[in-house]
Amino acid sequence: MADTRTQPRETKPAAAAAGSPGLARFLRWDLAVTIILIAAFGYGSADNASFATTGNLSFALNDIAEVAIIALPMTLLVVCGEVDLSVASMLGLSSALAGSLWDAGYTFEMIVPLVLLVGLAGGLVNGLLVTKVGLPSLAVTIGTMTLYRGLASVVLGTKAVAEFPQEYADLTQRTVLGFIPFPIALFGILAIITAVVLHATGLGRAMFAIGSQQEAAFFAGIRVKRIKLALFALTGVVASFAGIVFTLRYGSARADNGMGFEMTVIAAVLLGGVDFDGGRGTLGGVVSGLLLIALLRNLLTLNDVANEVQSIVTGVLLVVSVLTPRAVQAIGQRRRRSEPESGAPPGAASAAA
Repeated sequence: MADTRTQPRETKPAAAAAGSPGLARFLRWDLAVTIILIAAFGYGSADNASFATTGNLSFALNDIAEVAIIALPMTLLVVCGEVDLSVASMLGLSSALAGSLWDAGYTFEMIVPLVLLVGLAGGLVNGLLVTKVGLPSLAVTIGTMTLYRGLASVVLGTKAVAEFPQEYADLTQRTVLGFIPFPIALFGILAIITAVVLHATGLGRAMFAIGSQQEAAFFAGIRVKRIKLALFALTGVVASFAGIVFTLRYGSARADNGMGFEMTVIAAVLLGGVDFDGGRGTLGGVVSGLLLIALLRNLLTLNDVANEVQSIVTGVLLVVSVLTPRAVQAIGQRRRRSEPESGAPPGAASAAA
């Protein structure tokens, strides 16, 4: 029995000699995105003299601030095998509610917690429908995406509300270290916290277990429904907070604020290497995906490319981010099947003879 247990360990050096682990590292999608990001930055610097200036980079980062903030809880959800397509509508609802309350004479200090509570309620609606009723999150959040956007129109109508407190508006325009916008600096702090939770805690390991095999995670004692419900609630709150940031940054509350952001958020998460089926991904890859989208959008803007074309690019990135990792995974599986003999333990052939 001792000899048979040691045999699988001998296959790893053989596989390493064949070079397959190195190939796997090379084919890691999040690493590939980082390489593409560096290449895009180099191309942009060579293509346009103003691209690499601190002012332009600050603009490019600020342009994706709300998407980046929402992408953090979305990453956790997708790792668990779920998705929330209502985040942009919740952003719009939060913006509309903030504008309506400000127009009614509420102080901004009262508005912020009320808006966050609405985000919490919206996230709980999504979570309860998924975890308690058993509906698929894709279908649920497509419905609530329309619901929350409709509520935003009911709350504020077609008008826009402006003239928010200057001290709060100025905060969203400040920079850290001379060129990092304050919302992005806030995103950086939240990203570090999210990375620690996802990659260095038992809760993060539970999320990966849920995404990999939900039933096995349940029988292992992981509270699957409670974790998913909490993540949906968190996503709602963060989307509402992003709505407040968006409203202050642009100085205008409208019911259609953030229209289409959900696709950019999903594109960034999947482009960063998080598997749409759950169970795989890194937050570092998501950050690279966000930066890549920000740079590409900025490059297109500098070259006077229309917004419609930029939407097409986002759609292409979304499709590529779904197909490419699966293609790489299929190639890896075929490679492993085609090399059964290279990993066979010594003496296997003679034993078979």
